[in-house]
Amino acid sequence: MRQYLDLMQEILREGAEKEDRTGTGTFSLFGKSLRFDLREGFPLVTTKKMFTKGIIHELLWFISGDTNIKYLNDRGVHIWDEWADVNGNLGPVYGRQWRKWEVVRFQPRKLYPLDDGSVGGEALIKIEQRDQLATAIRMLQEDPDSRRNLVSAWNVGSLDLMALQPCHVVYQFYVENSRYLSMQMYQRSADYFLGVPFNIASYALLLSMVAQVTGLEAKEFIHVFGDVHVYRNHVDQCAVQLSRDCLPLPRLELSPDIKKIDDFGFEDVQILDYKHHPKIEAPISV
Repeated sequence: MRQYLDLMQEILREGAEKEDRTGTGTFSLFGKSLRFDLREGFPLVTTKKMFTKGIIHELLWFISGDTNIKYLNDRGVHIWDEWADVNGNLGPVYGRQWRKWEVVRFQPRKLYPLDDGSVGGEALIKIEQRDQLATAIRMLQEDPDSRRNLVSAWNVGSLDLMALQPCHVVYQFYVENSRYLSMQMYQRSADYFLGVPFNIASYALLLSMVAQVTGLEAKEFIHVFGDVHVYRNHVDQCAVQLSRDCLPLPRLELSPDIKKIDDFGFEDVQILDYKHHPKIEAPISV
């Protein structure tokens, strides 16, 4: 995970000072990327203790299509609390878009000529749902060389209904030699100290799960950033992290009998031999 620290240092050294939506202010770079070979270990940051329970439960929550924080809260995970309404709802955020993207269909029912020569009529409005993740898995099995295998959370028609617009916007799968599965994810906005280590582990876990249910071997997770930034009130915490040595990466172990993405539970995910430095507290900017 040395590359994670190297980019952190680059942001602090070369980043432009910018104001932002939260009012905190950032040091920011644009258009950076990181690559992680999962065959070398699970990419979980070791220079501070990570909230692994939260990483696993949040991903399972996404996969379920749920957008209410009750599932998370019931399991001691409160990472989404700041954005939820009084009933725990977040609007159509990630899980909804991954599993239940809404499509509006117009089907003509009755057509008739108008005086100006055009045609008028009545239409039946039908709302359908698209399961992007299930479609992606099916494409990996049936058409692994497709260049169209993407899952998007950036639903333009629903952005104003979301408590927090998607930061990690889209991910794409890539199969190599009918054996290896890689994934590239684009993140438009990245809180480098708090959010990015969480995102790296989450998508590496998703890649590993999808690889297992498609009979492939997880290879590379490529993390591409738009605006990647360190908040001003995280600079001291970054200095502490940069002073620490990286430790050997842990191993990910998934229950081998799981063959469907929806069958994974918390107990089916084991992160083994995770050696880490102490936790570093930092405020979240909302």
